[in-house]
Amino acid sequence: MMNFAPLTPRWPLRLSLLAALIAAPGTHLHAAEAFEVGAGREAELPVGKEADGIRGDFVLRNDKITALVSQNAPLRRANMSTFYGEDGVTPGCLYDLALRDKQDDQLIYFGPAGQRGQVSYVKIVEDGKQGECAVETVITAAKNGGVYKRHEYRVRDGEQGLRIQTTLRNEGKAPVKVSTKDAWTRFNETGERDGVTWADAVDPDDRIGYAYGKLSAPGAGAIADEVELQPGQVLTWVRFLAIGRSPAEAWSAVRGANGVPTGRLELALAEADGTKPVTGAGLVLEQEINPGQKSDGSVVAYPDSQGLIALSLPSGTYHGSVEEAGRLPRRVSFTLNQGGVVKQQEKLEPATRLKFVVQDARGQSLPCKVQILATGETKPLNLGPVMRAHGCKDQYHSEKGEFSVQVPAGTYKVVVTRGIEYSHHEQEVALAQGQELVVDAKLARLVDTTGWISTDFHNHSTPSGDNICGTADRLINIAAEHLEFTPTTEHNRIYDWRPTIERLGLSQEIQTVVGMELTGSGSHFNCFPLNPVPFVQDGGAPVWNADPRITALTLRGWQGERQDRWVQINHPDMAFLYNDRHADGVADGGYLGITEMVNGMETENFVDEGVLADSPWRLTKAKNSLATRVETVRQFIWLQMLNQGHRIHPVAVADAHAVHGNGVGGWRMYLPSKTDEPAKIDWTNDLAAHALAGHFILTTGPFLQVTAGDGKLPGDDVRSSGVLPLKVKVQCTDWIDIDRVQILVNGRKEPSLNFTRATHPHMFKDGVVKFDQTIPVKLGKDAHLIVVALLENGDLKTGYGTSGQAKLRPMAYHTPFYVDVDGHGFQANGDNLGYDVPVAKMTPDEVRAKMGK
Repeated sequence: MMNFAPLTPRWPLRLSLLAALIAAPGTHLHAAEAFEVGAGREAELPVGKEADGIRGDFVLRNDKITALVSQNAPLRRANMSTFYGEDGVTPGCLYDLALRDKQDDQLIYFGPAGQRGQVSYVKIVEDGKQGECAVETVITAAKNGGVYKRHEYRVRDGEQGLRIQTTLRNEGKAPVKVSTKDAWTRFNETGERDGVTWADAVDPDDRIGYAYGKLSAPGAGAIADEVELQPGQVLTWVRFLAIGRSPAEAWSAVRGANGVPTGRLELALAEADGTKPVTGAGLVLEQEINPGQKSDGSVVAYPDSQGLIALSLPSGTYHGSVEEAGRLPRRVSFTLNQGGVVKQQEKLEPATRLKFVVQDARGQSLPCKVQILATGETKPLNLGPVMRAHGCKDQYHSEKGEFSVQVPAGTYKVVVTRGIEYSHHEQEVALAQGQELVVDAKLARLVDTTGWISTDFHNHSTPSGDNICGTADRLINIAAEHLEFTPTTEHNRIYDWRPTIERLGLSQEIQTVVGMELTGSGSHFNCFPLNPVPFVQDGGAPVWNADPRITALTLRGWQGERQDRWVQINHPDMAFLYNDRHADGVADGGYLGITEMVNGMETENFVDEGVLADSPWRLTKAKNSLATRVETVRQFIWLQMLNQGHRIHPVAVADAHAVHGNGVGGWRMYLPSKTDEPAKIDWTNDLAAHALAGHFILTTGPFLQVTAGDGKLPGDDVRSSGVLPLKVKVQCTDWIDIDRVQILVNGRKEPSLNFTRATHPHMFKDGVVKFDQTIPVKLGKDAHLIVVALLENGDLKTGYGTSGQAKLRPMAYHTPFYVDVDGHGFQANGDNLGYDVPVAKMTPDEVRAKMGK
């Protein structure tokens, strides 16, 4: 059964002027037209979730659709979904396609015959005066290995899509193999039916579908994905790319463009008493097949806000089912005759649902994450794709505390959380079909983080291109996991999350600054604050360089140097950066000076716990593989580098690309702040100074506070005559625990500074405060000190971490204190911790030899 969440209008127009034009009485929208977007016409660009138009691109539109073809400009590219590098540019391709009356573009890129790379020109060839408009993209034979290539994008009045004609001509003297396979970027659901490829929106609530297929012509045969063109041979074919309010509507439009006779369906969906429409269901149209013939896909149609599914379909007999999470599927059948209309009403049985009321101790509504875990014989839930917040597999992330989730009848364990500072609510429920049950959850803020705010410096949504998680979904995920300061760090574009935060009503929960992640085939960098430049390539971002020092220096000065500028290296290959710049297995000193050019490096994301590792390598096996592979332990090499005098601030992030399974809520950081109210957080005049000083706490759950001497914070220089008191306090909410505190001295696990519940039971507690001790650390010479608090034995009480990539062990540590014992300033001791700094390439056998195994 497919599951559909209730319809919610979550993607309004980003440009109100266009909405006004569409709604204005008497506005004429029936003449096809094509134009190049110049200054002053930006409001006429297609808009929506994936819209990517800039000045200089070409708009084609008619009475039903608006489309955009990218201009021929240096580095013209869509987001990272079309990749980067010389062949990653995609001028002359289709970037956007939206309905005129429902501006919600969900297309990122359509490349006819896989079009990618430089072109000769893009221009308008018909402006629409004859009822059609067209733009052509041409790559001359001289620039394409002897093969002339032309793509024409044509829009006709009355059609809910556009015709894309490709012509290939071999102008060389030898046969050439060419690809004819079209390419488009990721969607959540795709399939094929009757030779038509269709796609659904990532979030079915968006109610947008696409489809394309080749148009038949008299005497034309099938075209293989790869064709050998003889000298002088010409190959031409046309496909129709349609958009609809559902995959079924788009699929039908392609079939209709091929001349298939159609009829019209008007199916009204209502509650059992007929008084209220059902808007969240979908009509799954099953493939009609002969006995023994394999089906090539069903397609779904969605109702409008009145519960009406109205669309034209190829004439014939249809069987299918109306499906929605929490309802029993209802079988339907109907026959459409050419030119006829079938009107039906289906009354659906009441839905089974959980109604949530989630509040804090003061009775205020709270953003939260709900896990609905099937128990007994109940099948695991699938509320929707992992890329969205409102229903992702067995979770629901909400920007507010009052909401409903429809689920099948059965038994469940419901767990409600809001990050690592709040208590949790756990409840076993049993739901009969059609029952509504209220879950009243009170979450108390148990952990006292006064003077500190939670932050994550690295996360993504769909503008990044390497994922299709909606920006709103990412921000709801952030609010549900209680992150208070999250810079915008989309791949290769300067972007601002603030408008979406405001639209979601989360301004009191989340603060942000504009930034980006500059990405290429080597080291990736995050940088903020920056200023987005609207309607230009990448929002005005710079270009990545393979030498990380050049990239770092470029970012430091981009748009003018700033005292609050933060530049960090993401998921660094520490061996490559510090010992093997050519990645050839030969030690060469790495990239000299890189430490001084950046403010921090990610030591933690995903599942790493290497700060307590015993060597700089780990041997692993990929899933479903017997081959052993070598991974360097970046935290161990970080400790080695600290001992060489590199003051590298550690950074912990989620680097989230989805909501469920790769969302935020795993590794995060805390920074000192003048305010505990997110809306008042000030990066420039407050947080930046603490970040640049390295006042970081890194954690997957425990809130660790450590001060040295007379109140110095992590990252500070400390003067000590030989005994330094460290005040260590660890708090945990009611579903997190620790049982070990270990102090690292110059990266080594000092046995006398290892405290566990088993060996030092008097030092540990069972309430919110798990550990609160002042520990004297005796030092005979300069040292950097790190306190690590963790749960070494046992497991979590609830499903914490399932928004992140894995179930992470509770752990926290901080930026080192740099302790000067002799009064001459801190001096690193040069200790490599028993191993040479690794090179970038080593075999498993070489690692085993180094480790003495």
